Amino acid sequence: MNIMRPIALAAIASTFAAPALAERTETIYINPFAAYQLFDDDRDLSESGTFGVGLEYRFRPHWAVEAIYSRADADRKYVAGSSDFEELRIDGIYYFATPDKAWNPYVSLGAGHADFGVGDTIGYNTSGTGHDETRVNVGTGFRYNVTDSVSLRGDLREFHGIDESTFDTQVSLGISFAFNRTVGSAPAPKRPMDSDGDGVPDSRDQCPGTPAGATVDSTGCELDSDGDGVPDSRDECPNTPLGAAVDSRGCELDSDNDGVVDSQDLCPNTPAGAVVDETGCEGVTETIETFTIEVQFPTNSSVISSAYDAEIRRVADFLKENPETIVEIAGHSDNTGKASYNQFLSQRRAEAVAGRLTGPLGVDPAKVSAKGYGEEEPVATNATAAGRAENRRVEARIQVRR
Repeated sequence: MNIMRPIALAAIASTFAAPALAERTETIYINPFAAYQLFDDDRDLSESGTFGVGLEYRFRPHWAVEAIYSRADADRKYVAGSSDFEELRIDGIYYFATPDKAWNPYVSLGAGHADFGVGDTIGYNTSGTGHDETRVNVGTGFRYNVTDSVSLRGDLREFHGIDESTFDTQVSLGISFAFNRTVGSAPAPKRPMDSDGDGVPDSRDQCPGTPAGATVDSTGCELDSDGDGVPDSRDECPNTPLGAAVDSRGCELDSDNDGVVDSQDLCPNTPAGAVVDETGCEGVTETIETFTIEVQFPTNSSVISSAYDAEIRRVADFLKENPETIVEIAGHSDNTGKASYNQFLSQRRAEAVAGRLTGPLGVDPAKVSAKGYGEEEPVATNATAAGRAENRRVEARIQVRR
């Protein structure tokens, strides 16, 4: 028996001991607390406040051991008198989280010696001599780390008195003060390879050759805010519409070099050097009439209900009655949200109306253009809901070439 004890202690020590070179943090907590204790009815003691302090040694991120002293002055429940209660116990604690986490729930198991001494009038037992007993306990609770040095702790614990087979319950709340120390040492961790020095390791860098100093995303690729395939650092036209074809500078294509990008050019093959209007056509275009089209769109949508066909047909009929005219469908928005998104949404809505004209209503596509103006051309104040509603509109600008 004398031989087995040191062997067992050595086995426990080897289980919890860290490798010689491993670095770890050990923490000492001082845990003052206040508790409310409910005694087994056989004890003839009333529920009472209990106060105590614990000294806890957290030798591993998940493991700790704590020595606790607590005391209370409990009144007798059924007869006059009181009992001076004191207990000294040791608990083992397992934490479900590491000390760097804010919340550290735990479970614990322990044993101790309790003294139900003689109070002011009558002791714990009927003879007035007090009572000692061994109690085991099991508990659960949490530690909440306010800072690295201060934490709060809540605890619920059930005690079993072995001598009298009693069961007592205690709930406590306390504040803890932590003192840390680092034990052992470890070689500095090897930094992952980052060939282009952009802060993203090669193992997950999808763009391994980014220029020095470039701003990159989590995949190691340069930022491309407008999604046109040209990174911001080389994009001379940073707000191109979504889906637009662009050149190596990030600007929309202009195949005939007339200054009007292909997506808005109604005359894509004008001769070199020709003077063109904003639609890319020679001559001067004059707006002779503007229809406000009463079309309402769902929020963040450019889908048009067929209920608005009659409204849009007014434009189609005018164009057919006046063959020399063309139309620009102009989309507008209020100033809610980002200006770039409002411009994009107004463009989509203008294109949706233009598509209804050239599709079901049979207007020649060469006579229809669509342009989103975003929040640039308000007709009312954006400071009121009514004004913003007026600004969210689609216009048909009937034009004639002079």
